[in-house]
Amino acid sequence: MTRAEGGREAGALRVIVLADDLIWATRLVGQLGTVGADPVRAGSADGFAAALALPSTGAGTDASADAGAVRPGHAVIDLTARAYDGLAAVRLAVAAGVRVLCVGQHDDRDLRRAALAAGAERVLAYRTLFENGHAMLAAWLGVPAPAAGSLSMPARPEVPAR
Repeated sequence: MTRAEGGREAGALRVIVLADDLIWATRLVGQLGTVGADPVRAGSADGFAAALALPSTGAGTDASADAGAVRPGHAVIDLTARAYDGLAAVRLAVAAGVRVLCVGQHDDRDLRRAALAAGAERVLAYRTLFENGHAMLAAWLGVPAPAAGSLSMPARPEVPAR
C-alpha cells in the first residue's frame, strides 16, 4: 500500500483505491487528488485488507511507521482486476463500514448488479469515469467539483503499490 504524495491537509477525505491496473489506478488516484481527497492505493487484496484493518481514528496503536495512519472511510474498487476478487473486496470494505464506489466495464451488467448487491453504492463505467470522473467522484464524496479548466495532476506521480 502506498500513499499518494501531495501533502494533503489533515482531515482530508481518505479514499483507498483498489486497482491492479497501473493506468486506471493512476487515473483514479489523480482524479481523487484533484477533488481534494487523500488517495491511498492498494494494488492487492492483502494491501486492501491491511488498509481496512487500520484503526478508524488517528490514534496509532504501535510504534510502526504507519502508527497514526487512519482507515479510509471510502473505497474505489476496480471490479475487473485479475489479481484480486473485486466482489470480495466490496464485501470486506462494507463489513468494515467503508463506503464503496466501483468501476468496471459498461457491458458487464451481471458484475455491476453483483457489486451493488454486495454493498457498493454506485458502479461507474470506465467511460463515465474517463469523461466525467471528477464531477462524479466529487458528488459521491460530497465535496465541490473543481471548476472547468482548473484540473491538474498532482505534483508527484503515484508510486506503484507493493
